Amino acid sequence: MTFEVLGREFLKDGKPIKLISGSVHYFRNTPDTWDDILDKLVSLGCNCVETYCAWNMHEKVKGEFDFSGALDVASFLKKAQSHGLMAIVRPGPYICAEWEFGGLPWWIQAEEINIRCMDDKYIEYFDRYLDKIFDEIRPLLCTNGGNVIMVACENEYGYYGDDIEYRNYLRDGYIKRGIDVPLFTSDGSAKKFLSDGIIDGCIPTLNFGSRAKEHYDNLEQVRPGSPRMVMEMWNGWFDEWGDSFHHTTSVENYVESVDEALSMGSMNMYMFIGGTNFGFMNGANHGDKYCPHVTSYDYDALLTESGDVTEKYMAIREVIKKYTGIEPKPVPANRPKKAYGRVDFSLCASLFDNIDVLSKPIESKVPENMEKYGIGYGYIAYTTVLNRDYEDAVLSFDGIGDRAHVYIGRDFIGCVYVNDEKLEVPFCAKKGDVLTILCENMGRCNFGTKMMRKKGIDGRCMIDNKIHFDWTVYPLGMDNLEKLVYGDKTEDKARFVKAEFTIDEPCDTFLKLEGFTKGFAVLNGFNLGRHWCIGPQKTLFVPKSVLREGKNELVVFDSDGVDEGAYALFTDVPELGK
Repeated sequence: MTFEVLGREFLKDGKPIKLISGSVHYFRNTPDTWDDILDKLVSLGCNCVETYCAWNMHEKVKGEFDFSGALDVASFLKKAQSHGLMAIVRPGPYICAEWEFGGLPWWIQAEEINIRCMDDKYIEYFDRYLDKIFDEIRPLLCTNGGNVIMVACENEYGYYGDDIEYRNYLRDGYIKRGIDVPLFTSDGSAKKFLSDGIIDGCIPTLNFGSRAKEHYDNLEQVRPGSPRMVMEMWNGWFDEWGDSFHHTTSVENYVESVDEALSMGSMNMYMFIGGTNFGFMNGANHGDKYCPHVTSYDYDALLTESGDVTEKYMAIREVIKKYTGIEPKPVPANRPKKAYGRVDFSLCASLFDNIDVLSKPIESKVPENMEKYGIGYGYIAYTTVLNRDYEDAVLSFDGIGDRAHVYIGRDFIGCVYVNDEKLEVPFCAKKGDVLTILCENMGRCNFGTKMMRKKGIDGRCMIDNKIHFDWTVYPLGMDNLEKLVYGDKTEDKARFVKAEFTIDEPCDTFLKLEGFTKGFAVLNGFNLGRHWCIGPQKTLFVPKSVLREGKNELVVFDSDGVDEGAYALFTDVPELGK
């Protein structure tokens, strides 16, 4: 297969082609579902799939790369080719995607580095990443017999900065590494975004959700004669914790927008399937206030988070057929879902009783941010022995990332959140009491100028406007829960609870936690993601591959308290908010 760009036209094997694509993030979906998703993409009438690559998943530990399991991007692309799909790859280094730190690895924040510019350290690290990711992708370029027809340089840079040298360095680095298919950028269509986002020698594509003609008119003013492709044809939106509803867009409006876009050029639907922010990998927005994203990335996409066909899917299928003139293959059935019912928790473990099991203590003169202690995700606890009595005292912080519970001994005395007007907690204590501050990283910002905000305690921690010294710090990555020591009960607010249950046949299902407040859930060692009773999301998606025939183990951590009689409910219907 050959693929090239001539004027406004995309040419496949020398003939004009309209690219009709859908976004699928391999790392947001388990490998056993890839075939089903790609099959449904073909049945929609698409001829292409688009995916991001998540640097922070492929290099979780600095200098150690992982392309196995759900991170096997090469296998994903080969599957797409076996389904007859071309592929568009967007390797970053920055991807946004409502993903933790926009896909950048957390450990960058442990050093004094300026991101997304010609910073020597940043260049060193992303060059190393590009070497590795392109070793996976290069053999699959259409110039090498594969299905990858286009590769992105960065992502929406016009929203972020204006370093021309950096943009050109990326382009040249792609070419130097043998990426000889068309390169592209993607940005908003306003002149200020295009002017700072486009790269000479790369195709400028656009991201929008409607009004294609208006956006293409803007592009024509900046880059006349360019191909017309919307790289992100938004069909929904993401949810943030505390939203009063689950974001959706109407079928009618999206049909109208897709029809207009296809009448003018090529299109990639964002998202075809949203998938899930498993573990602690949700991102956050931070404008006037910090807004972390929920675990589900359903996005009101054409397929639901669990891969079900929607009304929107069926309507867009008809629009695509109008432009291709081809009757697509029949739509595959939805994957089976199962309701396993109620599961009660029989064991619990106090965080305080297990803190030495979960972490190795670090002595620290003053509390530092999470990254300084070599931890990227989860929680971090700061403890200190008070050296005198305190009456009507105030504990205050310069900065918190992102939410902190404060204890005297094991008594909870207050909570501070990054959005609070004042980051302070009043308290009274006696000499010799232990003060504990438990901080949660709720997701790094994935967009804008506040991406480098640190987690944990960032800045001074003071008691009555004086710096308190001598702390013991416990990084809590929460990735070693098998070491927990359980008992029958605990009075402590921050706790783990465990249940065992038996099933006969693993199927996709949804976990609802009744009587819990805030934390995360781990099933058979797999972190399903965060829960928070404020919603809008009320259930966590459980892929079939996480379950086992026979005995299963569910562990839930809650930082804010669990009601007596709290239980888990496995249902076959998701609740993402109204």
